[in-house]
Amino acid sequence: MPIDYRASGVDIDAGNETVRRIKSLAKSTFTPGVLSDIGSFGGLFALDRSRYQEPVLVASTDGVGTKLKVAFMTGRHDTVGADLVNHCVNDILVQGAEPLFFLDYLATGRLSPDVAEQVIAGVARGCKQNGCALLGGETAEMPGFYADGEYDIAGTIVGVVERSKVIDGRSIVVGDVVIGLPSSGLHTNGYSLARRVIFDVCGYRADQTIPELGTTAGAALLAPHRSYLSAMKPLIAADLVKGMAHITGGGITENLPRILPDGTAAVIDRAAWTIPPVFKLLQDRGGVADDEMFRAFNMGIGLIVVCSAEHAGRTIDMLTSAGEQPVRLGAIVAGTPAVQYRRSV
Repeated sequence: MPIDYRASGVDIDAGNETVRRIKSLAKSTFTPGVLSDIGSFGGLFALDRSRYQEPVLVASTDGVGTKLKVAFMTGRHDTVGADLVNHCVNDILVQGAEPLFFLDYLATGRLSPDVAEQVIAGVARGCKQNGCALLGGETAEMPGFYADGEYDIAGTIVGVVERSKVIDGRSIVVGDVVIGLPSSGLHTNGYSLARRVIFDVCGYRADQTIPELGTTAGAALLAPHRSYLSAMKPLIAADLVKGMAHITGGGITENLPRILPDGTAAVIDRAAWTIPPVFKLLQDRGGVADDEMFRAFNMGIGLIVVCSAEHAGRTIDMLTSAGEQPVRLGAIVAGTPAVQYRRSV
């Protein structure tokens, strides 16, 4: 008997149906710079040069990690796409960039147009909320490579910043103030440890309510990754920001030093903010050491901003006006680039 592609596990018709469904989702995100339609070999985007004297493109690629496992367990696929976009937006935001366009990659063992549509709907929603065009992407069906019902997603973002406005932390000096913005949960990091504690150690089901959290295990772990773009744009425009760190894998401990110049360190007051219940649960039930918690999770702080002491009050006021709940976490001191944790009395 002759063998065809479908018999080998790849359904071209399902792929075409997926493209048909997501085409309108992608087009709903298009901005004036988009010159191509979905289905082109490459996406075309025209940069508005009138807005910039020396435009610098900023690009980043990332994924959602094993948070996807929770999506598989719950059957909810409409949030992880937005998580992906927001994560990437924050990654270029910390260098002062605004997003221009986004490309997604969805890979699975057996393509389900229904699931793919939900995932890309989340991507499109995240793009629209951040003023970013979903310029194109790839949907790959790879039988035998992924377990049945599972998939992986990744995204690439390209943004732009005026060269004179690039934020890289080099102007940070001793005496500057460190301010934190709250996260909405685990965001997209630490899920391998979190899943082990919640599902293996505690024995919770994804649909089971955790009393300490007042919600189900699945809902707690699928809490969306926030975007900080709208809150930070006015501060960036006002030249108040010396450095920013997106608190992702590695936590505060490893991400904040990435923006510290030689000769400086950051002192963080552990008493400055209340650690959200989900992290306390993970630590208590899992017996996770403090150092490990602060390296694996964001511990309730999703973005860190460094500004001068002179501008700290104005920075906090502007963030508060933007609907944020900023926390004065500590200060920059002399030392080698690292985070020193202390607890005020």
